[in-house]
Amino acid sequence: MYINKVFLFGNLTRDPELRSLPSGGSVCSFGLATNRVFSKADGTKQEATEFHNIVVFGRQAETSAQYLKKGSSAFIEGRIQTRTWESPEKGKQYRTEVVAERVQFGPRGSGASASGTGRATQSDAETPQRAPKEDAIEYPQEDINPDDIPF
Repeated sequence: MYINKVFLFGNLTRDPELRSLPSGGSVCSFGLATNRVFSKADGTKQEATEFHNIVVFGRQAETSAQYLKKGSSAFIEGRIQTRTWESPEKGKQYRTEVVAERVQFGPRGSGASASGTGRATQSDAETPQRAPKEDAIEYPQEDINPDDIPF
C-alpha cells in the first residue's frame, strides 16, 4: 500500500488566482509558507521556512479565491503531484505542487489592519474597555468541592 497525503498549516504568500478550465471547472492556485523551529547543535534556536504551491479545483477553488488573501492562514489537506512540460526556451520543466482535497480557513483577526496582516492596529493597553451590558445575565456563584468530583 502506498500513501500520498499532505497536511499543511501556514500563511498565504500571495493572493489566490482563480482561473477557468476549458471544461468549465474552476482552478485556484496560491502559495503557502510553513515555518519550522528547531535547535541547532550549539543550542540556538533556528527557524526555517518552506514555500509550497497549492492548487484547488471545483467549488473549493471558488470559495478559496473569495475568502483567502495574502497573509491569511489556512489548513490544507491534499496530495503531492509533480507536473512536467516542455518549454521552447528552457526545455523540460518540473513543478511540484500540493493538490488540495480540503481547505480550511484559519482564524480571521478582528482587529486587522488595512494592510491585511491580521495584526491589531492598537496595542492591548490602548484598546478601550467596553462597559458591561445592563441586561446581562448574572449567574449565581457556586462553591464546588474538588472531592465531590467523581473522577
